[in-house]
Amino acid sequence: MAIPLLETIDIQGKQVSADALLTQRGLADYLVRKRKAHYHFTVKANQPKLLEDLKLFFQDRQQPDFVEAACCEHGRIEIRKIWTTTKLNGYLNFPHVAQAFVIERQSTEKKSGENSHETAYGITSQSLPKANARSLLATNRGHWSIENSCHYILDWNYDEDRSRIRTGHGPENITRLRRFAIGVIKSKGVRSVAQTMRQLTRNVRMVFDYLRMANNSCAHASGG
Repeated sequence: MAIPLLETIDIQGKQVSADALLTQRGLADYLVRKRKAHYHFTVKANQPKLLEDLKLFFQDRQQPDFVEAACCEHGRIEIRKIWTTTKLNGYLNFPHVAQAFVIERQSTEKKSGENSHETAYGITSQSLPKANARSLLATNRGHWSIENSCHYILDWNYDEDRSRIRTGHGPENITRLRRFAIGVIKSKGVRSVAQTMRQLTRNVRMVFDYLRMANNSCAHASGG
């Protein structure tokens, strides 16, 4: 589904970030070869050999290539470290790899003092010197800030964390539908997703106007 969506966007020279679900060889080749763009992919267990190779290479890592100074946000103190390499470019079975990286996130809750530690692996088609360790870390952080923002909206408006839909592919499908709905609303440039959703919920006709699905849709409906 990603490629048809990207066909409508000018991405030449841009960097497209994605989580592990979209870390696919076909998408990587499409971005770099056909669209002249770059990818920044997270690597997880759905690419087991790729993940195994990255873990093996970075298992004895020494000093990080860049450390982001501790910052305070949402009641947490975080430190992020990144290690990068170009030594796997010709070895990894994945198209157009220019660098591989691993990121460590150490987080401390200010109130409780609780500590957490996360490790994330990734690959990118962007090469040095433009995509140095600092810029790769910034790209990765920017990607997850969008993910976290979307999750906050999902939970606030749909109470998704307490959803009782658990059968088969139901949880994944309903989340995709909810994300799609939020994306449509945000694409209209609205100031409040929650307020717009309340308005649309109370007026089914307004939904058709909002999506311009009726022949006599109101012009002002797209403004949310």
